[in-house]
Amino acid sequence: MKNYLLFISILLLNAISLSAQKYFAKAGKINFNATANNSPEIIEAVNRSVVCVLDTKTGLLQFSVLMKGFELERALMQEHFNENYIESDKFPKSDFKGMITDNEKVYYTKDGSYAVAVKGKLTIHGATKEIETTGKLIVQNGKINATADFVVTVADFKIKIPGIVADKISKIVTIKVSCLLEPLPK
Repeated sequence: MKNYLLFISILLLNAISLSAQKYFAKAGKINFNATANNSPEIIEAVNRSVVCVLDTKTGLLQFSVLMKGFELERALMQEHFNENYIESDKFPKSDFKGMITDNEKVYYTKDGSYAVAVKGKLTIHGATKEIETTGKLIVQNGKINATADFVVTVADFKIKIPGIVADKISKIVTIKVSCLLEPLPK
């Protein structure tokens, strides 16, 4: 009888894990803008190699990005970004681990647009901070377009801006995330 219950339990766990649908993106996009007010210098970057995974059953969400993948307008800006500010050799990636807190209101099997709340931990430059924001999920033809915008303060992530450029780089950075998620092959 004990073995029979164990067998049934294993079958149920497998059925539950098979019904959980995971979606992923390996070419998502993150833009950031760190342009200071009244500065003629535009400090923007884009990274088109964001990896993202979403478990539609639980709402668990994770994305990861290699910091050296950010492209800035000029090579010198990119060099300073990687060597002086982000220290990409020491802190090669950034990630977010969290969840869609109102996941139950999203119908992943039905095309539509859903405003969602997202909460989790963002790690940049070796420092982790709790982040809460809103986002949008657009379900269409079996794919999910996930977008979110939020702001971070560079000091929260222990990023130091030298005094000589302090008037050109904002201490508050706007981040925009966009990922087209497809079903993860089983």
